[in-house]
Amino acid sequence: MNIKQDILQRASHVTYIVIVLAACVIGRLVYVQYFQTFKGKFWRDRVAAAVIQRDTIRAMRGNIYASDGSLLATSLPTYVVGLDPTVAKPDYFTKKVDSLGILLSRIFRDRSAQDYADMVRDARARKRRYVLLNRRRVTFQERQMMIKWPFFRSSVKVAARGGVLRPHYERYHPFGNMAKRTIGDLDAKTGRGLIGLEASFQQRLAGKNAVGLVEVLAGGIRKPVNDGPDMKPESGMDLYTTIDVNFQDMAETALRSALEKYNAAKGCVIVMEVATGEIKAMANLTRKKDQYVENFNHALAGRTDPGSTFKLATMMALMEEKAISLDQMVATGGGSMTYNGLGIHDAKRGGAGTITARQVFEKSSNVGTHLLMRSYFYKRPDLYCQYLRRFRLTQPTGIHMKGEATPVVRNPDMKGWSKVSLTSMSYGYEMQITPLQMLTFYNAVANDGKWVRPMIVKQIKKAEEVVEEFKPYVVPEPICSRETARKARELLRGVVKKGTARHIDNPYYTIAGKTGTAQKIINGRYQVGKYYTSFIGYFPADRPKYSCITVVDSPQGDNIDLLYAGAVAAPVFREVADRIVAYDVRMHAPIRPGSQQPSSSDGLLAGYSDDLHTISAVLNLKSEPSTEGWVEATPAGRWKSRPTRTDRVPDVRGLTLRDALFLLENRGLRVAVEGQGKVKNQSLEPGAQLVANTPITLTLN
Repeated sequence: MNIKQDILQRASHVTYIVIVLAACVIGRLVYVQYFQTFKGKFWRDRVAAAVIQRDTIRAMRGNIYASDGSLLATSLPTYVVGLDPTVAKPDYFTKKVDSLGILLSRIFRDRSAQDYADMVRDARARKRRYVLLNRRRVTFQERQMMIKWPFFRSSVKVAARGGVLRPHYERYHPFGNMAKRTIGDLDAKTGRGLIGLEASFQQRLAGKNAVGLVEVLAGGIRKPVNDGPDMKPESGMDLYTTIDVNFQDMAETALRSALEKYNAAKGCVIVMEVATGEIKAMANLTRKKDQYVENFNHALAGRTDPGSTFKLATMMALMEEKAISLDQMVATGGGSMTYNGLGIHDAKRGGAGTITARQVFEKSSNVGTHLLMRSYFYKRPDLYCQYLRRFRLTQPTGIHMKGEATPVVRNPDMKGWSKVSLTSMSYGYEMQITPLQMLTFYNAVANDGKWVRPMIVKQIKKAEEVVEEFKPYVVPEPICSRETARKARELLRGVVKKGTARHIDNPYYTIAGKTGTAQKIINGRYQVGKYYTSFIGYFPADRPKYSCITVVDSPQGDNIDLLYAGAVAAPVFREVADRIVAYDVRMHAPIRPGSQQPSSSDGLLAGYSDDLHTISAVLNLKSEPSTEGWVEATPAGRWKSRPTRTDRVPDVRGLTLRDALFLLENRGLRVAVEGQGKVKNQSLEPGAQLVANTPITLTLN
C-alpha cells in the first residue's frame, strides 16, 4: 500500500467517526428536547418558561385636537388576549373553562368551543403560565365585553383569575389625510413622531413608557411577569391646535381643484387669523403619478423666489424713507429695458407707458419698480437690507413646529452679491423665502404694522389640566409706521380693485392683496413659461379678519398669458375667502332688532309657539307669539292661536312637514306628501270630523 492510499483510508475512517458522533449528538438533542423530563416537566417547557426579559410597554399617545375639539389624531387600542391557566383554583377552573371556550369561539369564530376549552385544559395540565388564546387582537368594544367573562372578570376585592388583555396602540386620523403633513405621522417601529406636530411635540405626546419583566413566548408574544406600578405606562398629553377642520377642508378642496385644472406640480394654502397669528388651515399637495398627496410641507419648508409679492417690501422701504410719492409719475416706456446687462421685462406686452408709482404696484411693473429703487436705494443697498431685516423677512417666523426653513436673502456682505442683485431683489428674485414667512409679513401689514408670530398650538393638556398655554406673540416694535402701513393697505386694495387681481373683486366683501409670478430656475437658468404663482392678501380689506396665501407651482397650459398668478393663484384665494365668509357668521353685520315681520310667500305662516320664541330670541325678531301652543300669523303681522282639537282634522297649512306629520300621525291619519317645502294645501278640510286611519294628502310648496 503506497502512502497516498494510506492517507485516503485514514481520512475515510475519520469521516465515518465524525458522522457517527454528529448523529449521536443530534439524537441526544432530540431526546432531551422532546422526551427527557426533569422533575416531571419537559425541558422544552422549562426553557420556554425561563425566557424572561426586560421590556418596554408603550404609553398611550396623547390626542391632537382641532380648534373646535374635533379629533385630528388619536390612538386606538387593540388587545392581545392571553390567559395564565394556573391562577384559577381547581373548582373555579373546572366550572368555568367550558363557558370560556364558548365565549372565545363566538368572538373569534375560528375554532369550536371544545377546541378552546381543551387548549386551556392542556396548558393547565402542563403548568404553563401563559397561553395565547388567539393571534387576532380584539378591539376596545370587544375588550369591554371580555372583562365580564370568566377568568377575566375582576372587582375591588377579587382580581382577574388569569385573564390578560395587553394593549397595543395604533394611530388613527378621523379625517383621513386632511392636513396630514401638518399633523404628522409616526415611525412604525419606534412609535416616535416623524414629521409635523407629532414630531414637534414628541416628548409631550408620547407620555412615559413602562419598563418591567416580561415572559417571551413562542411567536414573540410577551406576557408581563407582574402587574406592579413599573408596568403601568403614563399616558401622553393632548395638543389643542388652532386648525379649523372646516377651513382646512375649504383650503384643500380649492387647492386640489386648481392643481388638477392646471396639472400643476404642487401648491399650498395657509389661512391665518390677523390679530392672533392663529393658523386656521395649512394645506400642502404634491403631484405623485396621477394624484395629489401631502408628502411635503411646502408652506413651512418650500423656499423659493417669491416674485412680485416681494414688491410690497420694496414699496414700504421707499415709503418709510419718504423717497417716493405714490402719485409721482414713472416712465416705464415699452415695459422692457436693460440695466448692467440684466434684462428687465414687464408681463404686459408693450408696457404701460408713463404711470404713477401707485400704478407701478397695481400693474406689477418690474421696470417701474427698478426705476423707483434706482432713484434712492441703489446707492444705499445696506439701508434697503436693513429694512428687510426690520420687516422680519430674513429670519424664520419661529412657529412652534419643526421643519421651518431659514430664509436666504442676499446682502452686500454675502458671497454672490453682484451689481444687479439689488435690482433682482426689488421684484422678488435672488432670494429663497417660504410661503409662511411671506404671509406673516403681509399679515403684519393687515395688522397695522404689528408683526404676530404664527401659532398652531394653543394648549397642552393632561386630562383637563392645562400644562402649557401659548399666547399670541406680538413683536414690541412695529415693522413700519402706521402711515406706511395705511398706504401699503391702499396699494394692496388697488391691486384687487383695478390691478392684476381685479377679476376677484366682488360686491359682497372686500379683498386686498398682491399677485406674484416668478420664473422658475431649470438647469441654472430662469425659464419663460415655467412659473411659481402666488397670491397673498387678507379679507375683509376694511376690517382684516383673515390673511391667506395661495400657491400654485408650475401650472401648465397652452397660453402662457393664462399661467400668471392673477389667472391661477388669485381665484384659489377668492374661492377660499368666499367659503370662509359664508361660514364664519362673526364676519357678518348683525341683524338690527325690530326690522323683521313674519311673512310667507303665500301669506300663511304657522308653527309652535315655543319654537318661534327660540327663533325670535336668536335672530332678534321683534314680533313673538304671545299665546301658547300652535299659532298662525295674521296679515297684520301678529300671531293668533290656532285650535287643534283632538277629535277634529287639524289645520296644518303653513307648517313645516315635520310639524304637520306630528299633528296628523298622532291623530291616526295616514299621510301622503307631494312636493317640497311647507304645507300649502291639505286634502281633508281643517275642522272636519276625525276618523282614524283615514288617508290625507299634503301639498307642499
